Amino acid sequence: MLSDLETFVCTETPSTDKQRLDEFSAFLREYAESFGGQVEVIPASGNGNHLRIKWGMDDKAASKQILLVGHFDTVWAAGTLETMPFAVHPDGRVTGPGVFDMKGGLVQGFWAIRALQEVTGKVPPLVFICNSDEEIGSHSSRSLIEEEAKKSTAAFILESSMNGDLKTARKGVGIYRVEAEGKAAHAGLDPLAGVSAIEELARQILFLHEQTDISVGTTVNVGIISGGTRSNVTAPYASAEVDVRVVSTAEALRMNQLMLGLSPYNPGAKVKVTGGINRPPMERTEATARLFEVARWAAADLGFAVNEVAVGGGSDGNFCAAVGTPVLDGLGPVGGGAHAAHEHLMADDMPKRAALLAELIQHVGQDE
Repeated sequence: MLSDLETFVCTETPSTDKQRLDEFSAFLREYAESFGGQVEVIPASGNGNHLRIKWGMDDKAASKQILLVGHFDTVWAAGTLETMPFAVHPDGRVTGPGVFDMKGGLVQGFWAIRALQEVTGKVPPLVFICNSDEEIGSHSSRSLIEEEAKKSTAAFILESSMNGDLKTARKGVGIYRVEAEGKAAHAGLDPLAGVSAIEELARQILFLHEQTDISVGTTVNVGIISGGTRSNVTAPYASAEVDVRVVSTAEALRMNQLMLGLSPYNPGAKVKVTGGINRPPMERTEATARLFEVARWAAADLGFAVNEVAVGGGSDGNFCAAVGTPVLDGLGPVGGGAHAAHEHLMADDMPKRAALLAELIQHVGQDE
């Protein structure tokens, strides 16, 4: 597993580098075929190609399929290996760009399938989507994921765990751009003639941050602002990038209406809002709770414990849940430091997590 992980990590795959992503998808095709998978390359214009890999599928089995989802793009720029090389440390940590988020999860997924083949001689009807654009919103792979999720009895997401815990709920994510248009004027000679877009935007920002309500799980963050031309000119334009996180579908609809309905405080200004909810909430359902109970039992049988947790970040599991498929997320590595220089996973946990996934696949496959 570590040998495979090294190969995965040392093939760099920045989200916006189509050539490198396509080279990795070509490698991954051969790798998946060596595990007995039937591989279909899904071309993506402007993004890396995606893969749809199938095991044990025929017309009858298609109605009983299980879905695995994992992405192979990372947030790390090409050349990061020079300063952040793949390494296995004496304390069991494995480091390198994308090792935790989420190439370790991909390796564990394939080895779970290998375990099923070697121990039981077969793999239940299974579809494994490996996509290339999760870190930038999954815009070109979303329809593919939703299509397969609708046909699946359960979806297992190989994103990294939360300190070993499985994720049974995720917040929905909204990304918006707020633009304010004012009127330029000389700040000294004619200060009353202008309309400051920066002032308008500042008022909007204060209003938006007031919408954060921790009691219901809603957060609003204005993360980037820009505007103005010179210090002695009343700003004619300003803009802000806004992140919105919500727990429920109802709250997502409410906040989306609020964002798109912003109106100017100054009647001389204009406000334009674009964007929307790009990942719907992954709400915990009874079906998801039942999947977690299976995972809890399976982990105990393997000699370790797992808990469940709700998190604020989104994943492709959000898309699966939104179409009504029971989802268990966070089945990937144990470690930490996603998107950070201390990114790492724990080597000793990799076979345990692969075995847990294999148990889940076998159990759900038998139920069907």
